[in-house]
Amino acid sequence: MIGMTFQAAKGGVFDRAKVKNTVDAGTQRVLSRFGAFVRTRARTSIRKRQGTSVPGSPPHSHVGLLRKFILFAYDQQRECVVIGPTLIRAESQDPRLLEHGGEVVRRTKHKARRMHYRPRPFMGPTLQKEKAALPALWKDSVR
Repeated sequence: MIGMTFQAAKGGVFDRAKVKNTVDAGTQRVLSRFGAFVRTRARTSIRKRQGTSVPGSPPHSHVGLLRKFILFAYDQQRECVVIGPTLIRAESQDPRLLEHGGEVVRRTKHKARRMHYRPRPFMGPTLQKEKAALPALWKDSVR
């Protein structure tokens, strides 16, 4: 270092902004890939079948909307990925009821019925299965 100018010594130190941008891009790339893997596995766990599924297993698809509207998005502010079914209607509770179970009152023209849903989780088990592959995605993510 003796004999170097200040500018030359400063140039040898890493650029913080460049390193931070590279790490942020790697994080976004890894979490987006992870979101895509979880989404795909969740979609394939919901099979097109008649009737209802066994409680504790993923629900069956009759129309295909649940499978179609499982999406993911990377949140840059929180540096995380959000994965799950979107609501077709704002008042819909169906994805939550399928995942966790519960009771809800359904109204028809003439009466209201209390309906009990047993849990048929599809996102939680998928996340747990795919979580094992996450460390391998981080390998060499920052170049």
